Amino acid sequence: MSAYAARLVALRAQLAKDGLDGFVVPLTDEYMSEYVGAYAQRLAWLTGFQGSAGSAVVLADSAAIFTDGRYTLQVREQVSADDWSYVAVPASNVARWLGEHAPAGGRIGYDPWLHTSAWVADARAALAARGAELVAVARNPLDAVWSDRPAPSTAVLTVQDDVHAGLGSAAKRAQIADWLSETKADAVVLTALDSIAWTLNLRGSDVAHTPVALAYAIVDADGTADLFVAPEKVTDAVRQHLGNAIRLHPRDAFAGALHGFSGKRIAADPERAVSAIFDSLTAGGATVLPLRDPVVLAKAIKNPVETAGHRSASARDGAAVARFLRWVEAEAPKGGLSELSCVDRLQAFREETGVLLDTSFDTISATGAHGASPHYHSTPESNAPLELGQLYLVDSGGQYADGTTDLTRVLPIGTPTDEMRDRFTRVLKGHIALATAVFPAGTTGGQLDSFARAPLWQIGLDYAHGTGHGVGAYLSVHEGPQRIAPPTYPGGGAAEPLRAGMILSNEPGYYKAGEYGIRIENLLLVEERPFAHGATMLGFETLTFCPIERSLIVAEMLSPAERAWLDAYHARVVEVIGGYLDADERAWLAEKCAPIA
Repeated sequence: MSAYAARLVALRAQLAKDGLDGFVVPLTDEYMSEYVGAYAQRLAWLTGFQGSAGSAVVLADSAAIFTDGRYTLQVREQVSADDWSYVAVPASNVARWLGEHAPAGGRIGYDPWLHTSAWVADARAALAARGAELVAVARNPLDAVWSDRPAPSTAVLTVQDDVHAGLGSAAKRAQIADWLSETKADAVVLTALDSIAWTLNLRGSDVAHTPVALAYAIVDADGTADLFVAPEKVTDAVRQHLGNAIRLHPRDAFAGALHGFSGKRIAADPERAVSAIFDSLTAGGATVLPLRDPVVLAKAIKNPVETAGHRSASARDGAAVARFLRWVEAEAPKGGLSELSCVDRLQAFREETGVLLDTSFDTISATGAHGASPHYHSTPESNAPLELGQLYLVDSGGQYADGTTDLTRVLPIGTPTDEMRDRFTRVLKGHIALATAVFPAGTTGGQLDSFARAPLWQIGLDYAHGTGHGVGAYLSVHEGPQRIAPPTYPGGGAAEPLRAGMILSNEPGYYKAGEYGIRIENLLLVEERPFAHGATMLGFETLTFCPIERSLIVAEMLSPAERAWLDAYHARVVEVIGGYLDADERAWLAEKCAPIA
């Protein structure tokens, strides 16, 4: 019996002991985070799944794992079909599946600190239709059998200076106070870790790749705030930075504090605050206002200091990736390179900048068939050699004090096939179409998404992921509320109007199962585009500069305008990152960025 099969057996035994007929295991934490600390990696511990989005249901005689199209191949590689059935999202979801598979009259458990109120309502309704019951547990049964579960991080907080933040915490809290006044609320509960970090100009290292600390905050209408965080995280420098307007409390005092707002109007975000928070506020006599966290949009619209910082971070990061691409191009045909050895070498190039603080996510280093899984994560078990005839895809990013980066490039190992070049060129055409889009205020990411897909649609192809996500300012590499994606894409955001100052990725792709994957990703800044006749539209400034592989491009497939964009982009690549390279590297870069033939 494998370790994962044994864990499933142990969990079922615990469920029986607790009087439960099933249990739901999401991939999130008590903050509804996308990336979570090791202590909250329950889904990975139970199933072996290493993706960044998913959930599972365990019943007495069956179990199912739910993932979207990004992980169709990965989940089958990492999770045993002997123990788990694979369910595709959004074709189905946990609530719908429970309504079809839960035992009649059964008791299905859930942890109220790991689900939103909306999810609870949906799951409860689906189960009721089957004569089953959704039961909130006081203690997560999975934690009871996870004997070596890591403790939450004890890393100390750090201060994000105004030189990088561009706006002081007092000014940010004043903006929140104005919002509270407008909504006639007494306070707002902040649970999203990046919202707390942005509001208080603090950073942490409690979650891999995302510089946040495990904490809660409540901001009052007078601009003061209560911060709930482990005391050992607060240094004298942090205490001085916070000043008297921020009252400090232990993190474990937060749940009890929610009962202290009797007669008050308290705002909480129904998408980012778990159901336990809403339940506790209501039980304590508060009137709960289910409103979007006011920080979400404020931090998405970058100020001039943040955008300038991102340009600097992007330049040095693009140079590091360019050096890496040159290295792969030279070494891979000789043999001996693997996905993981490439991860290590890319990390070294980034560390040579002297200012790298972390990577912004686990590097996707995927060769051959692994590239067909958009969010593939190489492990010692799956690690594959780079071999002639393959495409090598690398999607990676860095965390720097002045910005968060994310870019994807593809290299042929040896000679690419005509099909590979055709698909790459179509992806490039879609990338250029989005990069050059001009659109009126109020346009959403969902309206722009088809620009990037059209060249693939023309031959009956598509890709099963969004085209673009928001990016933070030395914060989360996946930041809302904006997104470029089809309206039905899981996670929402496609209906959010794009606004000047937002940063998004531009990453169309193509994936051929069992053979290769292609993705071209740059980051874009939404900017105003004034016209002579008085109209002001919006467009994109490209922020990422790194060569796009010319040997994969079928020049005849590009229009004159697309060729002009590519040549201008590559000229700008030389200008922006050339100063970070030595003479030999600059010569290589000049060749890679020569005008398209």
